[in-house]
Amino acid sequence: MWEKSNLTLTEAAEYFNIGKHKLREITNNHKCNFVLFIGTKRLIKRKEFEKYLEQVSVI
Repeated sequence: MWEKSNLTLTEAAEYFNIGKHKLREITNNHKCNFVLFIGTKRLIKRKEFEKYLEQVSVI
């Protein structure tokens, strides 16, 4: 999974130890640059999300 560039919400929740509902809440913001929509499916851009996590102190 660490080799994948884009993760599903389930994979991202497991990889980053963050709940799926919290990830969905975060990605509802249209300004976030780490979400990729394919139709209604959301993928998390792993590297961009890692950069986002480095910048925030509270999720």
